[in-house]
Amino acid sequence: MNTKTMNKLKIFSFLLVITASISTAQEIEPVKKAIDAEQYEKAKSMLKTLIKSKPENGKFSFLLGNIYLKQGIEDSAKIAFQKGLTGTDGAKMNYIGLGQIDLNTNNVSSAESNFALATKDIKKKDIEQYIYIAKAYMNADKPDYNKALLYLNKAKEINPMDASLQLAFGDAYYGSKNQNESYAAYRNAFNTDNSLIRAKMQLGVLLKGAKAYNEAVKSYDNVIATDPNYGPVYRELAETYYYWGSNEPKKFNEYIQKALAYYEKYMSLTDYSLTSRMRQADFLILAKDYKALEVVANKMKELDNVNPRILRYLGYSAYENGNIDVAIKSLQDFMSNPSNKIIARDYMYLGLAKLKKANNTETNTVDTSIFDAGVADIKKSVEMEITMTNDLSEIGKKFYEQKKFKEAAVIYEIAVTNPDSKNFLLDNFYLGNSIYFSNTQKDIVKVDPVALQKADAAFGRVIEASPTTQDAYIFRARTNRLLENDEMMAKYYEEYLRVVTEKGPEEVAKNKNKFIESYNLLAANYANFDKVKAKEYFNKTLALDPTNQYALESLKVLK
Repeated sequence: MNTKTMNKLKIFSFLLVITASISTAQEIEPVKKAIDAEQYEKAKSMLKTLIKSKPENGKFSFLLGNIYLKQGIEDSAKIAFQKGLTGTDGAKMNYIGLGQIDLNTNNVSSAESNFALATKDIKKKDIEQYIYIAKAYMNADKPDYNKALLYLNKAKEINPMDASLQLAFGDAYYGSKNQNESYAAYRNAFNTDNSLIRAKMQLGVLLKGAKAYNEAVKSYDNVIATDPNYGPVYRELAETYYYWGSNEPKKFNEYIQKALAYYEKYMSLTDYSLTSRMRQADFLILAKDYKALEVVANKMKELDNVNPRILRYLGYSAYENGNIDVAIKSLQDFMSNPSNKIIARDYMYLGLAKLKKANNTETNTVDTSIFDAGVADIKKSVEMEITMTNDLSEIGKKFYEQKKFKEAAVIYEIAVTNPDSKNFLLDNFYLGNSIYFSNTQKDIVKVDPVALQKADAAFGRVIEASPTTQDAYIFRARTNRLLENDEMMAKYYEEYLRVVTEKGPEEVAKNKNKFIESYNLLAANYANFDKVKAKEYFNKTLALDPTNQYALESLKVLK
């Protein structure tokens, strides 16, 4: 074979490779668009067809496995990746998928080994592998944005202005809370390739994160003007209106209706698969639309009666709709399966359901064994996610209003373990009050000094954060009286008098009885060592109530 013929063969082979690469890229492009638009069932169907026609192309299996990971179907993802490794084209990409599964199970060394296999002998100009490894670190159950940035910077050295790379940089910086760099990366991604609608949408997501909700909505409107059929933007609108309503309680009902309408629009533009319905169910929980949640849960049951997560949603909605036994059974069945990933809210709902079952409002009694079991579940919930304490204020208040102060105190004591809770001060006040009242009930033979010390500390936290909260002083004084700590009792009665007096005569007049209580108890305390001061306080009582028998009789004794 002469040199000329050999050269022709080389050129022909090269053209075959180029043609195959272009063909693959053209086939994958609509799949990537469907994935970006969160039309996962459509993308899966397209990929399964491609895999059937071209089983040697491992990249198709890699993309399919990635969708399964997004949907939380890890077993199917692993099967797809392992099948992809048997291919000849793009097979090594599947090591990245297996690496993410390793990250999800905290097997970091195995993940790194898989990532090394994925990047071994890659072409000098290839950056796709680095981008997908970065995404694996970001999408893992425990994201590692620093590692993601490490791989993205490797890609940056090769092709710094690649639009997909810039989009990934935006996600990594967003995850690591570097808003300025994230904004610049998203902007660069869209300016480089204006077909990357997600990059444009993410600019609105940044505004949502900054609580600039009005500006975020305007930003999303710009996305809709570009592509009104881009589904994810409606999900972001739904979430934005939910957070906006949560920050403006007066508009919550108005905004939550908008949020639910936008979420339904999102569903209509993506799909009504089981996975999508689960995501919708998660949003309905946030929106507290439990009737709709029950409907969605039963729809999911029709689609897949054996999927364990359906039990979660049935449990949540059953609790909220008053079906307590169904709630407890559904959640216990779900949580008893070791393969299910239990989240903090699962324990919270199970705990709340047990509390409700324990609390018999007809007989005005509490089943202590069921109550204690519920408290144990709630503690597990809070240990997993401290923000779960935000759900406890309302529960504690219900026990408090029923005069079940001991039980209320138990709930509030868990609630105040989160100093960043939006109800922190109020929860501390009710914790102190619950303990105080539980130690003054008629059937109490002996007070609980350990609990009363907790009450004293709770009132102290209220006073420190809000020095003009007058009732915190008087209840702290009363608590110290039960503790027989006369010095502290006197101190907080005097502080109470000072704080109310500084608010003016009208406030003093409104609190006449509490002033009389303070004067009389201060006088009784001073009578032991300062009779002049004692008389002074008893006379202050008589100035408010000239017929007060305790003050009149005590003055006679002091003379």
